[in-house]
Amino acid sequence: MRLTKELFLSLDILPDVLDRINDGVNVVDTDGILVYVNEISANYAGKTKEEMIGKPITDFYPAAVLLTVLQDRKPVLDKTIHFVPPKKYIVNSYPIVHNGKFLGAFSVFQDIQELDQLNSKIKQLEIQVKLTRPEGDFNHVVHLGTMQSVFRQAKKIVGSLGGPRHSIITGASGTGKTMLANLIYNYAKEIGVISKNAPFIEINCAQFTNPDIAAMEIFGSVEGAYTGSKKKKGLFEQANGGILFLDEAHTIENYQNLLLKAIESGKIRRIGDTREVDINVIVIAASTKNLHEVFLPELYQRLGQYEMYLPSLQERSLEEKEQLFLHFVKKYETAVWEARKIHYHVVFTPQAKHALLNAVYPRNIRQMRDVINYSIDASSPLIEDIGEKTDITTTVGLEHIPFDVSDKSETEKNDSLPPANKITEDVAQFIFERYQNGDGPRKISNRLTEMGYDLPYYKVAYYLKKEYSQEGGSNNEKSLE
Repeated sequence: MRLTKELFLSLDILPDVLDRINDGVNVVDTDGILVYVNEISANYAGKTKEEMIGKPITDFYPAAVLLTVLQDRKPVLDKTIHFVPPKKYIVNSYPIVHNGKFLGAFSVFQDIQELDQLNSKIKQLEIQVKLTRPEGDFNHVVHLGTMQSVFRQAKKIVGSLGGPRHSIITGASGTGKTMLANLIYNYAKEIGVISKNAPFIEINCAQFTNPDIAAMEIFGSVEGAYTGSKKKKGLFEQANGGILFLDEAHTIENYQNLLLKAIESGKIRRIGDTREVDINVIVIAASTKNLHEVFLPELYQRLGQYEMYLPSLQERSLEEKEQLFLHFVKKYETAVWEARKIHYHVVFTPQAKHALLNAVYPRNIRQMRDVINYSIDASSPLIEDIGEKTDITTTVGLEHIPFDVSDKSETEKNDSLPPANKITEDVAQFIFERYQNGDGPRKISNRLTEMGYDLPYYKVAYYLKKEYSQEGGSNNEKSLE
């Protein structure tokens, strides 16, 4: 026997099919009385099919879209509705017409709560990415205090009549060395020193613990140069025609001679190759150390034709700190608008603003940004409480600022930082909040490091395991790996 459309309909197995789909199905007559529900719909309502059939749909779905279809006799498509909070559904409802006579309506709907939560998490991640990624538009940044005067000096690197020069940028971690290198790169493109499509290749030299690997990465290799080697372009070739930014350049002592030769000759040779390749690269070396004391004299002379120093946040004026403060607050508001189309207004109490501007930030601008972002996060409403609002104002007070950022001298401030083995009440609260938000010990430890606290991940894991085991054992424990 061959299955046909007629045979399929005559076997009356359509209800079995509808019970096995992932969508809920309801069918009502013109009075809104249920004449059919499938298994999914009954599960959503917490009833059996037998308990629902023959009763008004409003007994189970008070805001049923089918009621609108019964009234207007027109389809309602892609309607999002909360049937049974906190569940959220998307519904498509249609009239039932047979031989020109209106008989009722049916709807097909699915629970989109998980999808909605996923979208919400994605939007939240988008906000965090926008807040922490390097600046994309540097035009406004060059007007921020110290950066304005340093950038005027930096323009000479690529804008002098004698042609572009190599350079060195020094300063403590988090002072904006990468940002300054990007400013130079953008300016070089703007004035035509390099093409609009010129590359900007950034590499953290501290990752090169093996000089052989370092040489391969910088100069490339040919197939067969060593066991398992493949044809590969090095960093100099990748940066040809543009800028090579060597971050943490003080760690390159193992291959300074190779770097010097490439800069002096304008040629490189891939590892294992006999042919030299011409390169035209502007090299910018950045470091938290004094490169004059680290580099070979010849290499320092080549790179240090222009050397720029970025002062720590502690060395900058209160006016400049306020400029940075306003910049990061505005950036947060803009990120919320771009991700959620919400006009977000952040207001700091005078006490909170004073505390943030006068705090000591061992990790400088990056840490200041993270503390401001965390403080705004702490004062912000939950996504589920926002509803349909498109204009929100939040006030940040002292209670929202993480840890102790009161007005102290640098010595007092550094003395007040908790040691690695000590978890203060404020640190414990931070660990608890991040853990509840799904962060593991490694991520929490990284966040603490960004905030200026040295607490290894294994100590965070031990603390969480101890605390959760005290609160009820394995039922309360999450993965601490």
